Amino acid sequence: MAIPASSAPQGDAPYQKESFGGHPTSLYMLFFAEMWERFSYYGMRALLVLYIIKGFLQKNDAEAYAIYGAYTALVYATPFIGGMIADRLIGARRSVILGGLLMALGHLIMTIESETPFYYALAFLIVGNGFFKPNISTIVGSLYPANSPQRDAGFTIFYIGINLGAAMAPLLCGYVGETYGWHYGFGLATIGMLVGLAVFMVPASIGRFLILSTALACGGAMIYLNLDQVIYTLGPNALVALCLMIAGVFAYLAMGIAGLPSWAGEAPSPKRLTQAVSPKLPWLPTNIAVYAGAFLSTPLIALLVQQNTLAGATLTTLGVIGLGYLIFEMTRSTKIERERLQVVLVLMFFSMLFWAFFEQAGSSVNLFTDRNVDRIFAEQVVGPDDVGKDITVEVSQGLTGYVLNEQVITMTQVDQWRAEKKSQITWKVAESHIGMPIKGSEVATSQFQAANPIFIIFFGLLFSALWGYLGRRKIEPSTPAKFGLGILQLGLGFAVLWWAATNTDARGMVSMNALLLSYLLITTGELCLSPVGLSMITKLAPKRIVSMVMGAWFLATAFSNYLSALIAMLTGVSHEGDGPAVLPAPKETAQAYADVFGPIAFAACASALIVFALTPLLNRWMHEDQP
Repeated sequence: MAIPASSAPQGDAPYQKESFGGHPTSLYMLFFAEMWERFSYYGMRALLVLYIIKGFLQKNDAEAYAIYGAYTALVYATPFIGGMIADRLIGARRSVILGGLLMALGHLIMTIESETPFYYALAFLIVGNGFFKPNISTIVGSLYPANSPQRDAGFTIFYIGINLGAAMAPLLCGYVGETYGWHYGFGLATIGMLVGLAVFMVPASIGRFLILSTALACGGAMIYLNLDQVIYTLGPNALVALCLMIAGVFAYLAMGIAGLPSWAGEAPSPKRLTQAVSPKLPWLPTNIAVYAGAFLSTPLIALLVQQNTLAGATLTTLGVIGLGYLIFEMTRSTKIERERLQVVLVLMFFSMLFWAFFEQAGSSVNLFTDRNVDRIFAEQVVGPDDVGKDITVEVSQGLTGYVLNEQVITMTQVDQWRAEKKSQITWKVAESHIGMPIKGSEVATSQFQAANPIFIIFFGLLFSALWGYLGRRKIEPSTPAKFGLGILQLGLGFAVLWWAATNTDARGMVSMNALLLSYLLITTGELCLSPVGLSMITKLAPKRIVSMVMGAWFLATAFSNYLSALIAMLTGVSHEGDGPAVLPAPKETAQAYADVFGPIAFAACASALIVFALTPLLNRWMHEDQP
């Protein structure tokens, strides 16, 4: 699109000069493009493990964790390749568009309840994310001048956009998927991805209206769908809806000043795109070869997810290649570039540990929430006068842990009743049933995954302002110190989960308050580490390989997700062997989770102390006084 002369590239380091609220105007458009992409991704993520276990696949815990781990690992592995292709061939802009199209196709295929399409859907999402994820972050970094003090704050705002989409996803996709049908939840994720892609592609004059209209419509839907719910469910939906609408207004105003500059994310050599990929293939242009290769790679990726043990070998191979390439770049770099890359590698390792523990949220913590967290707001409970009577009880998670016909009720039985369309059952009341909820509101398991992004939305601007305030007074913690703070708070969050799982009530159930406190601590840790990690890559990586280094950052996160799945398998409490999960009583499952959450807490806190010890050395290697 045409841009004002003031936004045109100036010399070797172009940046956008038009601003709104102290940041480049295009940041707000990229905020929404990434928000809708994350809405689609986290909408599917919120449902995936539950879908694999409770949906048509009927897998047990270990099988579900293996599929989930292979998928999430490969999702973060492909950005390494996507970053290199963008750096050398098609540029960040075309990569984002290609990735968005592939991901939209993947979400659409996910609505088909058949095993082969299921794995192909995951494959399209994996390949699409490889092109989308590293390159939109690279475009954000390119909008700021070198050594801009606003860059960290800008990435924090961008990170709020990521988490606004992540908060909307379980509240909408998760709620719709668990309530009305899995395919409806995945269908909503498809729509979200298409909106995000449209925002990125259309001219600013159209995109600003698209952003505002979809923000208002989606926010209104979140409130409308929960009007009859308790305040604890309606409140988070209303909060996220309000944030979405406010963000839509800000983006509308910013894009009225200027849109994305034409040079942002352009291919390194636009002429090369239409040239033959090789003299031996004069009929095959480079851009067509890239697009075709992306589609043709999906059968292999689908196989890796299905045969998930192969995913570990693939990640190891990519890791060796990536590490080798970074070391090669270090050998031909200046002293300052080399030491900065050493900082990247060290913090990449600790980031890998952080995400290996953090990603339990989608696997073991998700199932812990489903099975052992009391998610019922009771409106009526069994009283002493009900003993000996036959009463009608709503089928809900509130029945788990109680005994019916000499059998302890677990989520397996509750899910079976729901599959049979039973909304109520007749219950012979015994004295042990006193306090059992007869009627009430149940919060869907997947909706608790909105806690982390909601906390980020709430605290993100606070942290952004805090870093800016401390930076102006020259007392802002360095990037390594922020990493140490992040990992320490993560450890404390899992310590809360360990304490809760070892101090359950008589049924083996845990209060929602403990789960939310854990999410709060993990979130404040994430705010110390993740956004400044993205910003660090754009500051420390040599400009010639910045997208590739960003891809390597996500490759380390891929290892985290694979390791996370292996950790989660230690909490597997369903029966061994093939077939659907059969669960023991909640009291037994709680201890299985406690035995894993405790060591995670210890390992995270110990890692934080190591980072603090390395901080002075890493600060010297960063050379922040140099351009």
